[in-house]
Amino acid sequence: MSKTIIISNRLPLKISLEEEKLEVTPSVGGLATGLKSFHKDGDSIWIGWSGLTKEEIPDELEDQVKEEALKEDCVAVNLTEEEVNGFYYGFSNRTIWPLFHYFMEYTEAEHASWEIYKQVNIKYAKEVLKYYEKGDRVWVHDYQLLLVPQLIRDEEPEAIIGFFNHIPFPSYEVFRTLPWRESVLKGMLGADLIGFHTYDYERHFLSSVSRLLRHRVTFNEVTLPERIVKIDSFPMGIDYKKFEQAALNHFKTNENDQSELQRRLDLHLDATPDAKLILSIDRLDYTKGIANRIRAFEYFLERYPEFIEKVRLVMLAVPSRSNVPQYQRLKREIDELVGRINGKFSTVSWTPIWYFYRSMPFDNLIDLYTSCDIALLTPIRDGMNLVAKEYIATRTDHTGVLILSEMAGAAHEMNEALIINPNNFEQIAGTLKKAIEMPKEEQIERNKILQKRLKRYDVEKWANDFMNSLKETESNRMSFESIRITPQVSKKILDSYKSSTKRVLFLDYDGTLVNFADKPEDAKPDSELIELITNLNNQHNTDVVLISGRDKETLGNWWKDSCMEIIAEHGVWTRKKNCEWNISENVKNEWMDAVRPVIESFVDRTPGTFLEEKNYSLAWHFRKADPELGEMRANELSNTLKGLVSNRGLSVLAGNKVLEIKSSGVNKGKAASKKLVEEDYDFIFAVGDDWTDEYMFEELPAKSYTVKVGIKKTSANYYVNDTTRVRELLKAFLD
Repeated sequence: MSKTIIISNRLPLKISLEEEKLEVTPSVGGLATGLKSFHKDGDSIWIGWSGLTKEEIPDELEDQVKEEALKEDCVAVNLTEEEVNGFYYGFSNRTIWPLFHYFMEYTEAEHASWEIYKQVNIKYAKEVLKYYEKGDRVWVHDYQLLLVPQLIRDEEPEAIIGFFNHIPFPSYEVFRTLPWRESVLKGMLGADLIGFHTYDYERHFLSSVSRLLRHRVTFNEVTLPERIVKIDSFPMGIDYKKFEQAALNHFKTNENDQSELQRRLDLHLDATPDAKLILSIDRLDYTKGIANRIRAFEYFLERYPEFIEKVRLVMLAVPSRSNVPQYQRLKREIDELVGRINGKFSTVSWTPIWYFYRSMPFDNLIDLYTSCDIALLTPIRDGMNLVAKEYIATRTDHTGVLILSEMAGAAHEMNEALIINPNNFEQIAGTLKKAIEMPKEEQIERNKILQKRLKRYDVEKWANDFMNSLKETESNRMSFESIRITPQVSKKILDSYKSSTKRVLFLDYDGTLVNFADKPEDAKPDSELIELITNLNNQHNTDVVLISGRDKETLGNWWKDSCMEIIAEHGVWTRKKNCEWNISENVKNEWMDAVRPVIESFVDRTPGTFLEEKNYSLAWHFRKADPELGEMRANELSNTLKGLVSNRGLSVLAGNKVLEIKSSGVNKGKAASKKLVEEDYDFIFAVGDDWTDEYMFEELPAKSYTVKVGIKKTSANYYVNDTTRVRELLKAFLD
């Protein structure tokens, strides 16, 4: 039976050494908490780091660490102190984390850290491969393991792999500054499904893929030569029932069983029943906007002094990455801010900020969630922010007000909260006043809507939605498998070729026999290709026809020493085996003077584009243009030209990063059909890569072997991944 393999930086366990004895407790992190129920209820194993370095684990306890992990269906990855420093504290948290959160001033680009990051990603991938069996689904998590999907794919090409990024993905302009940007994108694209919390992150990723790797992006799909990768957004939920039930149990607790924190909170509430508690909970991280939040609270007290002694900010900052310099500086800044503001506004019986710098047990979090009237969460950037959802889930009487930064992923699905810009102190102060004065009826109305939504889309629904989408990619792949040229299909084609008495091979050129080049003139045939085509053409009873949209001068020059048949400009010109060119169609070119200025104006307006002029057609190339601008201008130019040439017997043909204007009666299908009239062929083979070849696939007899290069919508019977595979197929005809 197939299983799910979950891979993350850390296991959902905290394994620690106390007096040389192992202690294993559940982790309380967002991912660990979020996937805990999914992991326990399903058939899965979880692979990740134990939290202890190789140096910290005595040799005699190494096996015990693995055994304790296996008891929880977990596999512990062993990391050295050097690996943790370079991989986690180095590249993950000093390069990827700040860059993906738009803190470019904190982003480091150390080559040594990158090398360790790669090594550790390889280590994780190898651990996965030890447990992987055919049919398993692999789910890789987060920014520490961006390279793992492709590393697994390299060893198991048919694996079903999902990747979820739990932090923001930055805009192209920010991401492009990363020195190893292509490697990161290629690593992620090893997955079949890539998930983000919001559509914005999805859109940014697709933009970077399109611009940096130049892959074709259609809606939310990236077309690679060998497969299609789906990109989608899945806003992560929480274990809603757990938080709701914890809150209900909290209110049933008698006074003697209350925590010390709850007693302190109750004393405050009893002494000042009209005062409001404002809750702030975050990891201590510069992305969370904690310092700005404190300054905004100071501004609020200055702007609305009537609330002095009537509000208190209860602030919990959970220690995080305390050995990273930026976090150390942030800790000092927050300590100083809290001290200054408390010194500035405190009275004999009141301090404006209660500040806790520590981790708190789950029960104490519930104490804070249920006791505080307002939650103030103002991250500058945040992938999701589950605290916002947890706060709402614990408000079992439906009261309470959530103030949430528009920069948090959660803001996209929590519109009933009071949404603020975390950099706008004026807005934050006004929103705090609105929250304090909000009638209970309005609080209840807002929270009921939020709770209904969060209850429906909880963490289990999130995980199931992702896995169901991953299964769909498997189904989509199966539909393409039906026409892929497998070894069995290759044998069938080869047997038919060898048993035939008269053969014809129609071969497109650009994108089929050679890869595309930024400049068309740079795509010359190499010596290996010339030898291959010449040998095929010299075979007994075999006609090789090079059929291309290129001009006859270029093709004639490149293939002057190989006198196979060539069809140029989609069928306007034909060169027979005697190497003489003849015009095949009665076409005119007077129209070119009227159309040329229109295309030239688009060349002027679109950097990276150029006009190619052939004997009887014009082509606008936009391969080197910015992908998004190029596609937009291509649509604009296509519409303009269609209106201009509709009454002239011309058509606008969209090729691979090119628009071509030519005579409507000229296409590869018509040209190939003319060739078939000359001879009675019992083996017909055609291969091409773009829409211009579809005319040929559609016109050729049903018995033909038609092959598309790349995964695209096609009329061809089969497809191959790339030009390398085309050459391999043609070489087999020579054996």
